[in-house]
Amino acid sequence: MATRDDIREHMEVIGADGVHVGTVDHVEGDRIKLTKADSGEGSHEGHHHYVSIGLVADVEGNRVRLSANGAVAVTLEEEEGG
Repeated sequence: MATRDDIREHMEVIGADGVHVGTVDHVEGDRIKLTKADSGEGSHEGHHHYVSIGLVADVEGNRVRLSANGAVAVTLEEEEGG
């Protein structure tokens, strides 16, 4: 099982279905902070998003695989203003 120490900057975060969710900026406590480049559009643009470490199923090479599908993981992200 992967630990927070296995998660590194610039790793791709993907859902259980293989869908791109974001790119790791860094780990902050029990959350993965995603880069602003993956923040989305509209009201989400320019904000950092976070994914709970609890959603991490595995770290495979340069990818963090989540236990939730990409579309579900995106709805579970926490957002913080830029």
